[in-house]
Amino acid sequence: MTDMDTSRAFVKDVKRLVIKVGTAVVTRNDGRLALGRLGALCEQIKELNSQGFEVILVTSGAVGLGRQRLRYRRLVNSSFADLQKPQVELDGKACAAVGQNSLMALYDTLFNELDISSAQLLVTDSDFRDKDFRKQLNETVRSLLSLKVIPIFNENDAVSTRKAPYEDSSGIFWDNDSLAALLALELKADLLVLLSDVEGLYSGPPSDPKSKLIHTYVKEKHQGEITFGDKSRVGRGGMTAKVKAAVNAAYAGIPVVITSGYAAENIIKVLQGQQIGTLFHQDAHLWEPVKEVGACEMAVAARESSRRLQALSSQERKKILLDIADALEANEKLITIENEADVAAAQQAGYEKSLISRLALKSGKISNLAKSIRVLANMEDPIGRVLKKTQLADGLILEKTSSPLGVLLIVFESRPDALVQIASLAIRSGNGLLLKGGKEAKRSNAILHKVITEAIPDTVGGKVIGLVTSREEIPDLLKLDDVIDLVIPRGSNKLVSQIKSSTKIPVLGHADGICHVYVDKSADMDMAKWIVLDAKIDYPAACNAMETLLVHKDLVQTGALNELIVDLRVEGVILYGGPRASSLLNIPQARSFHHEYNSMACTVEIVDDVGAAIDHIHRHGSAHTDCIITEDREIAEIFLHQVDSAAVFHNASTRFCDGARFGLGAEVGISTSRIHARGPVGVEGLLTTRWILKGSGQVVDGDKEVIYIHKDIPVDS
Repeated sequence: MTDMDTSRAFVKDVKRLVIKVGTAVVTRNDGRLALGRLGALCEQIKELNSQGFEVILVTSGAVGLGRQRLRYRRLVNSSFADLQKPQVELDGKACAAVGQNSLMALYDTLFNELDISSAQLLVTDSDFRDKDFRKQLNETVRSLLSLKVIPIFNENDAVSTRKAPYEDSSGIFWDNDSLAALLALELKADLLVLLSDVEGLYSGPPSDPKSKLIHTYVKEKHQGEITFGDKSRVGRGGMTAKVKAAVNAAYAGIPVVITSGYAAENIIKVLQGQQIGTLFHQDAHLWEPVKEVGACEMAVAARESSRRLQALSSQERKKILLDIADALEANEKLITIENEADVAAAQQAGYEKSLISRLALKSGKISNLAKSIRVLANMEDPIGRVLKKTQLADGLILEKTSSPLGVLLIVFESRPDALVQIASLAIRSGNGLLLKGGKEAKRSNAILHKVITEAIPDTVGGKVIGLVTSREEIPDLLKLDDVIDLVIPRGSNKLVSQIKSSTKIPVLGHADGICHVYVDKSADMDMAKWIVLDAKIDYPAACNAMETLLVHKDLVQTGALNELIVDLRVEGVILYGGPRASSLLNIPQARSFHHEYNSMACTVEIVDDVGAAIDHIHRHGSAHTDCIITEDREIAEIFLHQVDSAAVFHNASTRFCDGARFGLGAEVGISTSRIHARGPVGVEGLLTTRWILKGSGQVVDGDKEVIYIHKDIPVDS
């Protein structure tokens, strides 16, 4: 069964339903019967009947069908002279009498073909004024349903005492829509389905491109907002009549769905709980989501909350982090359920394995995240630290202090654990935060955000961390350079490039993680083996995983290169080569050296020496993390000082380039920028500086009386 929409969960308990089919569904534009639609309708009713549902049908279309037949008969029986005379409009009651007979004959034929029996019940407005009639009606319908017969109701327009069938709206019911609502109440139905020629109720005329389908009607919200178009082309009241009938039934306790009778299996989809058509329910106002906060409003709220966060004592901010760590562990089961749902959906959608790997919160991940948060909480408070203290003049002391940046916008893909790390860093650094995660991690991000913000005291407010759920809001947020102070994109090269070109706000981040390991001729090959394997297979989807292996040419002759290749292949790594390596090792040539695999694959190339390795890294790398394996200290120093990357390692795996492993507690990302912060960005990368000047009444006055000494003094003095 298709996933059930939460607002439609009540359909699980539906047994008896009334289906009303409108004239526009029964007939075509030319007035003739829409046999295909009627056949599909009867097939749905047959299936529901066989599943044990009690189905009651209310049908329109008799008057329209009768008019079409009588016009044809009059045309056949008229002389040419008769046709020249003004045509008198046909009597509506006569049309109803003729059409009712034809319509029921058609239903009887269609249901017989499906081995189902049907029964005709014609009623009038005055019938329902009689208590005995209503009692007998219930008994008759109950008997028919017990025999699995489909009762088919219609207003008996042929003998109705209504003054004008299409205009007089007095009485207990005034058309087949209101008749269907009345029958649903009288016969104690669990659901009323009103079939129309449109998908449901729209905010305006369905033909208007600006009109939007309303999935759940809330009287208090929609009553004054909706603009109705023209009435039905053939029926009495069109959507206005349907809404009136639906509101009356819903507020009397009968759920109603208005949906299209044109679409195949819509009734069955409604009973599966799919968000089909427009739902009317007496509890709908309780389901109305909290008004979505706009991008600017969310950013302003984050700034205001961050100022309250900064005003707290160091111990109070520390307690918030410890409470978040406890809350994550307490809700681990719930978080895991939501994350597993995201992973299952991603697998079903056919996402790449590398993305699914980043998406999954593996066993122990929540505990590790909580542990990292506690480490962060116990670190020295980064806010308000005096970095430098200078005596400008006698009694005039200048302090350079650390200060939060303000409001951060982090856009990240796939990894829900990033949300936890970033949120904890923002709180530790006193920053407001806006988060936009990937749609593939929607449920994981939502539950993590909920758990974290509920652990934040009301004195600060959960709005200090805002979760942006709509991709459409990102362009608006990127325009808020007066509110948002830094954007950190974590994701693909395309994502980072798009954000950089779309905003005036400073952007911190890296586009690619093309990390190199260079094995020099003097390398300890046992060490090289472990480092190369770890850099590639420990977590292939990470941005600090090795993507290119560079090997000194002398290792080809010694056989050391072949040993590395065999080890990688044994672990299941797919190898691609540069021009030299591909021909020598008989492996496919890489399409580009500047390629991030994020999987169990890498590029191999042979270089002449350390200088060639450095040139290759500068030409094809991404300035993220690069490593040399060598026992020659002089060669190591050349590599460490000349490779212009955010992190450069000697005899250590590139996987060490990580905020937690660096002792930063966590990281918001790894920056390959050269301004502000570089490498893993922890708390310090989310701070700026302020100048605090403490005087005793000094004024400049042309510097006549001020004697500057500019003396550095201890920061703790």
